[in-house]
Parts: sequence; structure tokens; C-alpha cells
Amino acid sequence: MLTPLENLNPARFDTPVILKKLAATSRKLAELKGIAASIPNQGILINTLGLQEAKDSSEIENIVTTHDALFKDDVLPEAFANPAAKEVLRYRQALRVGFEQVRGSGLLTANHIIEIQGELERNNAGFRKLPGTALKDGAGKTIYTPPQDPAEIIELMRGLERFMNDDALFEVDPLIKMALVHHQFESIHPFYDGNGRTGRILNVLYLVKQGLLDIPVLYLSSHIVRTKADYYRLLQTVREDDKWEEWVLYLLNAVEQTAGQTLATIHAIKATLFDYKHRIRDGYKFYSQDLINNLFTHPYTKIEFVQRDLQVSRITATKYMDALAAGGFVQKQKIGRGNYYVNTALNKVLLSAAGVTP
Repeated sequence: MLTPLENLNPARFDTPVILKKLAATSRKLAELKGIAASIPNQGILINTLGLQEAKDSSEIENIVTTHDALFKDDVLPEAFANPAAKEVLRYRQALRVGFEQVRGSGLLTANHIIEIQGELERNNAGFRKLPGTALKDGAGKTIYTPPQDPAEIIELMRGLERFMNDDALFEVDPLIKMALVHHQFESIHPFYDGNGRTGRILNVLYLVKQGLLDIPVLYLSSHIVRTKADYYRLLQTVREDDKWEEWVLYLLNAVEQTAGQTLATIHAIKATLFDYKHRIRDGYKFYSQDLINNLFTHPYTKIEFVQRDLQVSRITATKYMDALAAGGFVQKQKIGRGNYYVNTALNKVLLSAAGVTP
């Protein structure tokens, strides 16, 4: 049986190397929390950065799509049949479900985790009830067999729930605790499918639960994509050699690096948003904050979104968007029988942040 996390000695993480990295990571994360709070509409970051995280996290599981396909499916799902994009968008919805749960209850429970995975996989299978699950390497060799007994899985998840929600149970910094929680969840591997993506959602939700972030904007999947071999190797060395310290350092570095990159992205989004705001306000009588929120919540938007958000008729919404297209703020595109509008500046920021040449 897996060892309960509270049986570890918290003092083993008080090494000079870990404490130095922890201090740097905490500073960067606090800076990220502050800049995220400066965006007037938090939904802009939740939506745009959530899409990027959904794409990166799914890519780890070999569910690959492009930004263009993802944004198109988000705006015109009925006209764009891309199974990978639809699966990625379910990840963003699962993240939203989890965020609402944590924000509403202040807790992160086993039932919440089941709901997140259910939204992700669109099933209600719950925790594994049948044996046979094993983790294999690229050559098909079994490298780890998670718990097989359903009762043991339930008991381990109850223990993980206690560990996440009772700060007095194991008194270490929440960032270290996040690393331990992630490893334990992936080792329990409680579901038939979606364990990796559910585990990565838990990372950011735990930081929100602990007050280190107000909204879920720190996503580690891009770092894991770049360091995939190290991620899986270090997961395994903990299981085989009890090398928790190396794993914790890996996750702390992932948080620090990702926070820095996310800071740069949010600064770029903020600068672009205020540029659009000032130029549209100066040049168009129909300017409103609701219009700006629409343009920056959806990298690709459509007339129906504008109608809904601005409470205007279809004719009026079309007139607004066509005027913005003529002014170079958006590009009007056609797919099937529908039109959509690309926020060119925001799209450039998001592609650049992902390392994609616009």
C-alpha cells in the first residue's frame, strides 16, 4: 500500500537548496497573484490562459490540436468537427467546475475530484473498481502498478483529501505540499482515464485553495511538455528510491519558471487590452467596457457573443464588428455558413506565449 503522506518527515524538506528555491518561487508566485488582480475582468485571464493550459495538458496525453482549431471550435463548434479540439475544451470546462467548487467551499475533496474527472471524460465511472491498470513506458514495459483494490483506492483518496484540507496534519509550505499531493494522486491513479489531466488541474486548484492565487492562472503543463522525460523519471524515482527532495525541487522550479512566463503573458495581454480600449474609445461611438471584455475573453468571437454580452440586436452587433474589422482591430473570417472575428493583437500575444510564430 502507498505510504500516507503525513508519514513523511517534514524536516527532510528543510534543506538549504529547497529553502532557497522555495523563497524564489514564492516571490514569483506572489508577483503573479498581484498582476493577475490588476486585470479589471478576471474572466479574461481564466478563459484565455485556461485555453492555453487545456491545450498543453492535453498534449502531454497525445491529444494534439492547434490554437486555430481550438479557437474555432470554441466559437463555432457546430461548423468545426475537430475531436481533439472538443476534448481540449472539455479540459477548460473541468477546470472551471473545479474552480467554482473550491471558491464556493474553500475545500478540495474527493467528490470534487470525481466531478472534475467526470466533466473531463464525460462519464460517471468514478474511482476504479476493476483491476488491470498499469503504467507502461514507451516500449510497453510495465514500470508501475498502482493500487488495484477498490477499497484501498477509496481509503487512499480519503487520506489525500485529509492531507489537502487539514494544514495541521503536515506543516510544510503549501508549495511543497502541492508537489507531494500531485505525486500521491498520480501514484494512486484513481480513475480509468484522465488521471494526468485531473492531477494537473489539482495543482492550480490547490494553490487557489491555499490563497496563493485568487484565480487559476498558473498552469504547469507547458513546463511539463518541455521536460516530459524528467517529469516521468522523477515520479518514478520517488516510488523506487524515495527521492522526494528531487521531485519537490522539480515542481518548485516548474512553478517559478511558469509564473515568470505567465507574468510576461499577462503584462502583454494587459498592454494590448488598454491599447484597444483607448483607441476604440477615441474612434468609435459604440465603445463600451462590455465590448472590450468580449474581445479579450474570446480570442475568436462571433456576432452571437457580441449580442449576448452587449445586449444589442444582431444587426447592431454586426455593424460594430464590421467597423472594428475595417479599423484593423479584428479580422473577419468565414467557416461554413458562419462568420467569426479574430482579435489579431490578442491572438498574437497568445501564440507568442506558446512559442508559435503568428
